[in-house]
Amino acid sequence: MPNRSALWGWRQAPPTPSRGLACRPLPAVLPPVYQVVERVVDLQGFVSLETNRYSVPERWVGKALSVYLYATEVRVCRGEQLLAVHARLLGVRDTKQKLPGHHPTPQPRPRTPPREATLLQGHDPLLDAYVAALVRQAHGRGVRPLRRLLDFKRTYPKEPLLAAVAQALQFGLFDMGRLEHMILQQVAGDFLQSRRWR
Repeated sequence: MPNRSALWGWRQAPPTPSRGLACRPLPAVLPPVYQVVERVVDLQGFVSLETNRYSVPERWVGKALSVYLYATEVRVCRGEQLLAVHARLLGVRDTKQKLPGHHPTPQPRPRTPPREATLLQGHDPLLDAYVAALVRQAHGRGVRPLRRLLDFKRTYPKEPLLAAVAQALQFGLFDMGRLEHMILQQVAGDFLQSRRWR
């Protein structure tokens, strides 16, 4: 029977001992075993994996990311970019793991007095007391009524303004429309009295 390799055009390698030496030895350390899954970041900034949730930076909300699941850790990547590395949660269910720096809690700014309050204060102790009471009872910082009061201070004479403010402070009146009416009554009274004596 003819040699099949010759018929088909195959060539056999010569049986030499050097052929076995061309194989590379296995590495001393085996590469880690992992599983890759694709996940979309939810609206809270977490990826779900095995009923647990792992945080990623907020700017990746709604984006598809690659999650590498190792035996002891979870790596979240976008292409070649590593976004987060978490310790893998084993033996627990429905748990969130958040890294420091992910999803910072907004801190309220320190409440500073409005600019109008600083412009009104320091001229008269009665006006200072009224401004403090107005800010305490106003909604928010009380900027709108303070602006109207500042307008009154700039527009009307000092004595009728302070007389109306004293009366309003005595009765706990903080309605700016009524305060202006009281100031106008004081101004009208002063004007009419000065016209009578002439």
